[in-house]
Amino acid sequence: MLMQTSDEDLAGLAQNGDADAFSLLLTRHYDLIFRLAFRCLGRRDAAEDLAQDICAALPAKIIGFRGEARFTTWLYRVVANAATDRLRQQRSRQKAGFAWGETEQLRRESATEKQAELIWLEQAMQRLTPELRQTVALVLGDDLSHAEAAKILDLSEGTISWRMSKVRETLRRIAKEEEAIR
Repeated sequence: MLMQTSDEDLAGLAQNGDADAFSLLLTRHYDLIFRLAFRCLGRRDAAEDLAQDICAALPAKIIGFRGEARFTTWLYRVVANAATDRLRQQRSRQKAGFAWGETEQLRRESATEKQAELIWLEQAMQRLTPELRQTVALVLGDDLSHAEAAKILDLSEGTISWRMSKVRETLRRIAKEEEAIR
């Protein structure tokens, strides 16, 4: 029965055209895809769009799964790469003023302190590089160890630790700058 089949075996079956195996993989891991997309992009609507795009592209991409790592490790990389591409697209739109209007609209709609804190964090995260944002999504968002994040991103554990240090430093600096303005 497919339900007890490992992800790696399901991926192998899906590579050979087994639609049921592919469907089960998506059922098992859609939440992972969406959660990582949301943490990388910072907006629910963007994460939903990206998750759908990834699901549509996955039948062609699964051919590239070689089984050298766990299926979820491979899937994290697919999502992280897609999120990086999407962030590049967003950055181009931001230059045209698209993101400013959306952020301003969110700011005006926020009525509670919690919403204001979330908006601040979203804006601060937007100031991070895509690489730092991916690292935060994996380490803090998905509660992965530095070693696990390093494996997914194909980096050294020391690089992940440096990135997390850089994130903390950047967020502290942003908070200080904003406090000085008030």
